[in-house]
Amino acid sequence: MAFENLSNKLQEVFKQLRSKGVLTEADVKAAMREVKIALLEADVNFKIVKEFIKKVTERAVGTEVLQGLNPGQQVIKIVNEELIALMGSTQAQLTFSRKPPTVFMMVGLQGAGKTTTSGKLAGQLRKQGRSPLLVACDVYRPAAIKQLQVVGKNYNIPVFEMGTEVSPVEISKKALEYAAQQHHDVILIDTAGRLHINEELMQELQDIKTAVRPQEILLVVDAMTGQDAVTVAESFDGQLGVDGIILTKLDGDARGGAALSVRSVTNKPIKYIGMGEKMEDLEPFYPDRMASRILGMGDVLSLIDKVQANIDEQEALDMAKKMRANDFTLEDFLAQMQQIKKMGPLKDLLGMMPGIPGMGKLDLDAALTGVDPQKEMARTEAIIQSMTKEERANPSILNGPRKKRIAAGCGRSIADVNRLIKQFEEMKKMMKQMNNMQKGKKGKFPFFR
Repeated sequence: MAFENLSNKLQEVFKQLRSKGVLTEADVKAAMREVKIALLEADVNFKIVKEFIKKVTERAVGTEVLQGLNPGQQVIKIVNEELIALMGSTQAQLTFSRKPPTVFMMVGLQGAGKTTTSGKLAGQLRKQGRSPLLVACDVYRPAAIKQLQVVGKNYNIPVFEMGTEVSPVEISKKALEYAAQQHHDVILIDTAGRLHINEELMQELQDIKTAVRPQEILLVVDAMTGQDAVTVAESFDGQLGVDGIILTKLDGDARGGAALSVRSVTNKPIKYIGMGEKMEDLEPFYPDRMASRILGMGDVLSLIDKVQANIDEQEALDMAKKMRANDFTLEDFLAQMQQIKKMGPLKDLLGMMPGIPGMGKLDLDAALTGVDPQKEMARTEAIIQSMTKEERANPSILNGPRKKRIAAGCGRSIADVNRLIKQFEEMKKMMKQMNNMQKGKKGKFPFFR
């Protein structure tokens, strides 16, 4: 997960701050030294780290903190505000031309994920009611056009190509004419990349820019390259002029330093971040939400967005009614799990939830040591799928022979089957007690007994 290492270290620092009733200037400076080390280890640019620590320290050693009722939390608040400012303060959205089609030019080095990102972005724009067209302008890389066609097919987006013998500039011009004829209001030009920045690459991109006058030039950068990502962003912006940055493979970078550096160094907004393979894993970048994730404070708004995108509202309402009526079956439980799986890895979803008082992300990680939520989910799913519809609807009929058959069918033990049934019955009891409390009856939660 992005920023995992940085998040863990910062939370450890803040845990120590919160434990102190009164903070001295020495306490603040000692904490800032630890924050500095954590940021440098996360591969954040040295100059940015130096400036960041200076700003936080200047604010944190003021009387408002040192004399506050909860100085530890006030320091965290300052760090949170400065992190948000570092990453751009507000969400930067795509801009669209008044007169369609709007042209987005996708640029970046080879291997950054331009082609896949172009497809994901086109898919999301189509969901928003637009009619996108992908344009294959990488005529050098073997099978680049074929790759874009496959991506386009996956997301049901048409692809305009003219083979490898026509120049990218000419392809771009013809794509504009084709888009006007076919009533496409958005064009995404997938340009060629190189293994390194060179004059030939930049000249070709400048020629395309001159020919089609894109509304925005979007630079796709591999977050896993760390400081190199910042260098690449500077070069492209200096020679071509970049309107926004898309950071890819952020899910594979536990450090995340590129996201904290690239915005400050280039002064160009990060517009999207790539967090996985699916179309939904290309997320709009919200600096405040990302800062909240880094500090282990959760990201409820992003969690809500994921829920709304992946869970059917009517199904959710029907399920809530069943829960209130205590008519919740194992079939419903299976459906719920399958809905949750659509939203991505469970660990990432848990990371978006605000911490329980007295339990931070570090405590959650400790509690999950040796436990893979995704695997546990898959095992539970396998057990339920090995049952008949009758058994799922009424687990009370599960006798010894039935349990033996289910265990054999899913490759689990009878003890695992018994454990699931017990957990399900406990959950139903708790739902009933919660409903009773809502109705004004006296009831107690099992864990408060």
